[in-house]
Amino acid sequence: MRTEACQWILRGEPFQMNGNGSADGFPAILGHLIEQRGLPAGEGLEHFLRPRLRHIGDPFEIGDMDLAVERVLQAVDRGEKVCIFGDYDVDGVSSVAVMRRMLKAYGLDPRHFIPRRSSEGYGLSEAALARCMDEGPKPDLLIAVDCGTVSVDEIAGLREDGVDVIVVDHHEPGPRGRPDVVALVNPKCGGGPAYLCAAGVCFKLCHALLKTRPLEDFDLKSLLELVTLATVADIVPMVEENRLMVRHGLKRLPNTLNPGLQALQKVSGMNGRATSMDIGFRIGPRLNAAGRMDVPEDALGILLTDCRRRADEFAERLEGYNRRRQQHEARIRKEALEMLSERDPAEPVIVLGSRDWHPGVVGIVASRLMRQFHKPTFVIAIDDKGVGKGSGRSVEGVSLVEAIHASREHLVAGGGHDMAAGISVEESKIDAFREAFARHVLEHTDPEARRPRLYLDAEIPLDQLSLDFLRDYELLQPFGNGNPQPIFMAREVHLCQSPTRLKNQHLRLSLRQGYQEIDAVFFGGGEIDLPDPPWDIAFTIDRNHFRGRTSLQVIIQDVRAAE
Repeated sequence: MRTEACQWILRGEPFQMNGNGSADGFPAILGHLIEQRGLPAGEGLEHFLRPRLRHIGDPFEIGDMDLAVERVLQAVDRGEKVCIFGDYDVDGVSSVAVMRRMLKAYGLDPRHFIPRRSSEGYGLSEAALARCMDEGPKPDLLIAVDCGTVSVDEIAGLREDGVDVIVVDHHEPGPRGRPDVVALVNPKCGGGPAYLCAAGVCFKLCHALLKTRPLEDFDLKSLLELVTLATVADIVPMVEENRLMVRHGLKRLPNTLNPGLQALQKVSGMNGRATSMDIGFRIGPRLNAAGRMDVPEDALGILLTDCRRRADEFAERLEGYNRRRQQHEARIRKEALEMLSERDPAEPVIVLGSRDWHPGVVGIVASRLMRQFHKPTFVIAIDDKGVGKGSGRSVEGVSLVEAIHASREHLVAGGGHDMAAGISVEESKIDAFREAFARHVLEHTDPEARRPRLYLDAEIPLDQLSLDFLRDYELLQPFGNGNPQPIFMAREVHLCQSPTRLKNQHLRLSLRQGYQEIDAVFFGGGEIDLPDPPWDIAFTIDRNHFRGRTSLQVIIQDVRAAE
């Protein structure tokens, strides 16, 4: 949780519970949120609230799609050797799984390859390609998914070796332009929806293949669960076709025929329904843990297996990796907090490094520290050669890409996105990088801009919360990037009894506002000093299923002394 007082900002006009909330006659809370978010009226709003699969666009709108389809079907007709090369995160392994299931339906038996994070790095690296070519027969066609757009030199080497390459990706193009590929299927390089994750682009390629050469016994909808995992876990915008696919994928997930997805839901404690939160906090971390622990083939294995027994074995392994990841994370975070206790609290950034930290976990720790202290943060794992690999997370208003550019002289390499980025830095230059990073932040922002803010969607009396209220509100789901979960507030809330401490510093609270009592959960609430009640509370709501009973659950996001 944040250590600095957070400024609460109530969006738009006050919510009136007793009104219709909109001219279209929607229930009050839904009408309020529709108007507040500026959602389209008429048919566009109907598509948003009740998206239909028939609204998925033409896959051939994406550049080079026709070339990719032609080359894949050529490989099918010739019975060529094909390799699908992916990344080690959820989007990467899901993309490989989507493409492999599609190609197998056409009669191919492609092999697959995922690089190891610590020794080979991201994407089509020289080390990863060397192992890929060494482990199996040289492919006639390599399909790179969730990577490859900027791999100009590496793909040139493959072409010299007689390997054709198709790239199916969603990352930004690089300054050196297009690699020498048969087809570059990437909406960010032209045509189609640029918000898709890589698995979404793979789904589009599968759609295009089936439109060109239909298969009677293959249902394209069977891939939606995999696309849903990737879309939620990769935090791409939850808009338009992403929202459509996730909405339908979440409906399918509890009854999926995929044994691996069944096992993942079982081991992560899901209870017969699926939300984007379940993917983000249950399934996604377990799949990502395999990549972080350098065994990404197990994350891919569970998505590909058709055997229930093997799926359960994979799920137990992933559960073990996730526990190890949590242990590494807890230790690194503890040591990072000890380091911070010796630093000037007025420093506008956090940059920490150690030779004892696992490189696969530093990004998670950076994210937690950023949220706790509301400062742009880099956490760096230093290898035995004195080279650090760091992951950064930022706050609103501070671009890590710009900060990296301003500090370039102190770095070996660096890049990424405004809010999340990676760097390579020599151990001896970490302090210099920290100073340059801090200087950049101070020069380009002011203290008020760096103050943490919490945006609230509506003030709701606790006695208005009900399953009917939740049902209306849930039409806005799935929530995610670009369609955030609404945050509500309630004033003058009292404690009915002392908070109950749960594991991992979580709290269970019994709250009262007037005559209305309600239970709530405050994740991480045990890590902060709570003010004396009464409180104003900021909270989200969700549907809770327990022992056959459905109830509305309140999840506290922040508390302050009542104002």
